[in-house]
Amino acid sequence: MKDRPSAGSDLQMQISIRSIAFTALISLIFGFTGAAVWSASGLGDSQTREYLLKNPDLLPQMAERYQQQQNAEKLTGIEEQVKTPFPGAEFGNPNGSVTLVEFTDYACGYCRMSEEHVAKLVQENPDLRVVIREWPIFEGSDKAALVALAAAEQGKYPAFHRAMFAKGAPTDAAIAASAAEVGLDMAKAREFVTSSQAQAELAKNTELARQIGFSGTPSWVVGGQAFEGAIGFDALQEAVDAAKAQ
Repeated sequence: MKDRPSAGSDLQMQISIRSIAFTALISLIFGFTGAAVWSASGLGDSQTREYLLKNPDLLPQMAERYQQQQNAEKLTGIEEQVKTPFPGAEFGNPNGSVTLVEFTDYACGYCRMSEEHVAKLVQENPDLRVVIREWPIFEGSDKAALVALAAAEQGKYPAFHRAMFAKGAPTDAAIAASAAEVGLDMAKAREFVTSSQAQAELAKNTELARQIGFSGTPSWVVGGQAFEGAIGFDALQEAVDAAKAQ
């Protein structure tokens, strides 16, 4: 059993957290120069405690703003690459003014849940393009991802994408049924899934996700921001609206 920290170390930790939080708060409001000036002014822990106690809602806002800033920095230099789809692996308006990118996995229940939200987004936003990046992180889902890319090559990606999620787990039977449903040429598909082009696309998506800092699916990029999780239609619409306003 680990020893419990002393009361003195607890207090010291609390003071450090307060100082860091308050400096971060001033940085977000006034910029880092403002934070330095504030710190140098001699205003101490009493003001820190008083301000944060009166404005506790600022802390989650600060954390969210900081995360957004970090994610935007990670997209620097790769955003256009992220937004450029594997040929055919997109739906919505191909010439849309806003691009929403989703990193997805057919074995991911939250991705399945989000599929209807994305479909609704496309329906209600005629200027939206949705780019799907196949990122099979669950065991056995790579086969479905490869066949999905084969469907994209044959111009049947949206239909296959919907069919796969409608059938639940990406079993061999579900993949075969989805392929038959959309009229996929399986001889061509089998040839494609073993190609270096198909394997390179999955490797590329994995590397892009790593660079952005994604840890799971679904993950999203829109308007220079990156975020994770099944956040629902309303939050996705807010992100799209923010991108439109840029």
